[in-house]
Amino acid sequence: MTKRHVEVFTTGCPSCEPTVNLVQEMAGPGCEVIVHDLRSDSEAAAKASEYGVTRIPAVVVDGQLAECCQGSHSPTREGLSAAGVGNCG
Repeated sequence: MTKRHVEVFTTGCPSCEPTVNLVQEMAGPGCEVIVHDLRSDSEAAAKASEYGVTRIPAVVVDGQLAECCQGSHSPTREGLSAAGVGNCG
């Protein structure tokens, strides 16, 4: 079975850490979670732009920006679950 690829984009801001923790808590063994810190990862900004990330924190699941991370929304447990984060087996 292929692992679900979950990427979290962060800048170390106060609202970023809870999102990282939530994703890691929800992700099962079938999820590969990668945290991209835009402050220290020189390729993260380009990758975030490719995914259409316009605000931080943001979560991308299997190459798709989670709906809960689009517009002015913040990542939520429900939104991450709908994006498939809680379904990683």
